[in-house]
Amino acid sequence: MTTTQLQPMPTDWRRALAVVAHPDDLEYGCSAAVAAWTDQGREVAYVLATRGEAGIDTLEPEKCGPLREREQRASAAVVGVFEVEFLDHKDGVIEYGTALRRDIAAAIRRHRPELVITLNHRDTWGQVAWNTPDHVAVGRATLDAAGDAGNRWIFPELVEQGLQPWDGVRWVAVAGSSTPTHAVDATPGLERAVRSLLEHRTYIEALTDQDPQTYARGFLTQNTEATGERFGGRPAVAFELFSR
Repeated sequence: MTTTQLQPMPTDWRRALAVVAHPDDLEYGCSAAVAAWTDQGREVAYVLATRGEAGIDTLEPEKCGPLREREQRASAAVVGVFEVEFLDHKDGVIEYGTALRRDIAAAIRRHRPELVITLNHRDTWGQVAWNTPDHVAVGRATLDAAGDAGNRWIFPELVEQGLQPWDGVRWVAVAGSSTPTHAVDATPGLERAVRSLLEHRTYIEALTDQDPQTYARGFLTQNTEATGERFGGRPAVAFELFSR
């Protein structure tokens, strides 16, 4: 069992951009950290590759997508995030490649963040559960796009669209990693993280028979307390941090 203590996340930044595949990906992973950051006056925006339209078996995609978009916008607002974009890749079959890299690089150029956040891009969750292709594709493409965004000769059409290169990304932080290096104290943002996850009520009710409040609080409390064992005993959100 790894007992190495996690380091605090950098604090010398103003803007962050979180890029994930689906509505609720951030709420299951790192919204307590986002709440703490926005409390400090930092700007955080969300970019989602899909609208999560294939996520509920009992609800056809044409109805599911708009509903999950509404839930995501409400969820983001709970933790102080009011810029939420959707790239409209197809849920469940996102393809890693230049099209995805281009869309994410364009988002990075629009928002000009110093910190980029994404979700576990590896094949498994801690070598226990298989990860989804969507998470792998978006996480990997985000790591690549952080560099693409600063190179004017990669995707030159973005310059023609008025999106100048942005080489200001200093870190990419991966949530849900089995090899985290850094963490954020979850205590100030935990209650809002629970409320944020609860905004995805339709998805939660399709996922579990548990009371949604009990489910959301239990899931986030258990995860943040487990992480806190490596962060001075404080409930925490962990990230694997890559410097650029």
